This record gives sequence, C-alpha cells and structure tokens, in this order.
Amino acid sequence: MTAFHIIPIPAFNDNYIWLIRNDCYAAVVDPGDASPVLHYLAQEKLELIGILNTHHHPDHVGGNSQLLSQFKVPVYGPCDSRIPEITVALSEGDTFSLLPLALHLKVWEIPGHTRTHIAFIGEDIVFSGDTLFAAGCGRLFEGTPEQMHTALQRLSTLADETQIYCGHEYTLANLKFAAAVEPRNPEVAKLTDKMSRLRQAGMPTLPSNIAQEKACNPFLRVNQAEVIAAASQRAQSALSDPARIFAEIRDWKNNF
Repeated sequence: MTAFHIIPIPAFNDNYIWLIRNDCYAAVVDPGDASPVLHYLAQEKLELIGILNTHHHPDHVGGNSQLLSQFKVPVYGPCDSRIPEITVALSEGDTFSLLPLALHLKVWEIPGHTRTHIAFIGEDIVFSGDTLFAAGCGRLFEGTPEQMHTALQRLSTLADETQIYCGHEYTLANLKFAAAVEPRNPEVAKLTDKMSRLRQAGMPTLPSNIAQEKACNPFLRVNQAEVIAAASQRAQSALSDPARIFAEIRDWKNNF
C-alpha cells in the first residue's frame, strides 16, 4: 500500500498541478502557478519537500521561483537550461526517491511535445506532462512525429492499471476528436458519457489509465483499421507507416 496519495490542484483555465502528499509532507509536479499550491500547503499544514518538472513550458514551471522563496527544496527536471531552477537534472534511466513520501521514481525521456520532455514513472503511476493526455496527446512544438509516436508507444507498454497524471483537462475535447477518427468505437462513446457526467459534477476526468487509453486514444491506435482508414482518407493516400499515420492524425487534431 502506498504511503501517499495524489491531489489535483486546478490552475489557469485547464491545467492540473499534481500534489503528492501524506499527512506531513508533499511534493508537487509541474507547478505553473505557485499560489494555489501555497494555499493548499498552508491549509493542510504540509511541508514541501520537492518540485518535479516534466518540461520547460511556463504553465508547468512558472511557480518554481515563488515556491523556492518559501521552501528550499530540490527541483527535479530535464537537462534543460530553460528551467533555471532545476537542481537535479535528470536523463533517461535515472531514478530518485522522495523518502518522506516513500515514493520511488524513474525517468523516461519522451521528446515530441518539447525536445527535453521527461516522464516520472512510479509503481502503477506516471506523470506524463503534456505528452500523453486522456484520449489525446500534446502538440509537437519541438519534436518530430516519429519521436512523439515512439514516446506514446513506449508509454503504452506500461501496465494496464498504470494511472496517468497528465497536465491538462482536455478529455472531453479529445474524446470528441476520437469519435471523429473512430466513430464506430463503442469505448469512445461510453467514456464520453462517463466523463461528461464527471465534468457536469465539477470533477476532474483524471487520472486516466493505460488500459483506457489503449481502448480510446486514437494516437495509441494507429495500428487499428478504422484509424488507418481515416488517416488515409484525409491524406488522400494509402498510409501504412505508423508514424506517418500518427502525423496525419496529429495534423487533423491541430485543425479540428
């Protein structure tokens, strides 16, 4: 049994800052805004012991400096000078522990959204930043379709029960697109109904899990006949290469 639990802290319009806590201590993943984190820590009387960044975008790292002004803690993140607060620069295969939380994490490099994006992977959990979303994936700002496709396929090899803590509440919009790509996928329709009810109740749709994504996420399903057909129809050319199919689906989503 884990000694911690994970709390979503909403920020901006649709970000989630993930706070990992027990009764005394907390770590925070991708704090784009320090204010709601500081409020939660004060309210719950928790001591911050670490900051984790998946990539350099301001809506994921913008709160680092203010948090560090109150808590002198390590900042774990990718080898990227665009995150000047990082004190523990991490690369593929690195591991580290937040001992007060009994949390042990390993690092995968998953470029695509950005060139230095990383994921933090624990026992049945993954903090995927803006790479793998519920029913979607991040835009390719710095990486190639091949890189993002490879990253997503790698994440899909995690155990089906792995909980996915991603950076944004994009689920319903992603499911609308998934239904356009695979209109005959019954799992998309069922998940849309479930997630619509959660949002109507003011609840987050996250975390997702790997099994759900393999059933519904078109970016993980580029080997499925209906996805291949949809991508080929849009490209007006018969596509067979998975990375090329991914690229066509990603471009479609960019303009959806």
